[in-house]
Amino acid sequence: MSDAKRSSLVSVRTAFFSGLLLLAPLVVTVWAFRKVIELVGGTISPLFLVHLPERLQQIPFIWDILATLVILLLVTLLGYLSRYVFGKYFLEVGERIIQGIPGVGPVYNTVKQIVDTFGTQNRNLFNKVVLVEFPRPGIWTLGFLTNKYQGEPHQLVSGETWTVFVPTAPNPTSGFLLLLPKDKVVELDMSVGDGMKMIISGGAVVPPRPAPKSVAPAASA
Repeated sequence: MSDAKRSSLVSVRTAFFSGLLLLAPLVVTVWAFRKVIELVGGTISPLFLVHLPERLQQIPFIWDILATLVILLLVTLLGYLSRYVFGKYFLEVGERIIQGIPGVGPVYNTVKQIVDTFGTQNRNLFNKVVLVEFPRPGIWTLGFLTNKYQGEPHQLVSGETWTVFVPTAPNPTSGFLLLLPKDKVVELDMSVGDGMKMIISGGAVVPPRPAPKSVAPAASA
């Protein structure tokens, strides 16, 4: 056999196996899909197929597919029901059991309060990390700017006043609500998440100062 024929044979064989590798996943998927339909839909569809007109009974595979889809939908609904009803019930029972364990209950309650307070929803209440002089001038502490809105308490004092929440460390679920003059609040570039880490760790975790934002050079005239 000449080298040209041998090269052509190798090329055809390589192309065949390449096509086979491309088709194999599709064939396996179709086979598995048909087996699921036969197992699920093929078991359920005969229960109602006999009640249909004879003309509609000529397409049993279509009814097997519809029956399979209905079963999958019912299983999904059952999963949602168990998740939001039974799951909530078992979660409450589990919490009561944990809270009844000596030494474990207080720790669990503290962690749960921290998670609830600084979860995704409540974390949006804090606009920015700030520095304020508290509890007396010359002593600085971290706080969270919660509002710049000028309500009734703010309007009763002179000048623009901001609302700042100063949490306690390492348990930030309690703290002090301060109404401070705007010029007494130092805004930081630190993210709210980094501020929470620093407070919860009692200052053991100190986030680095963010790099200054580069300013684009002005276009020459």
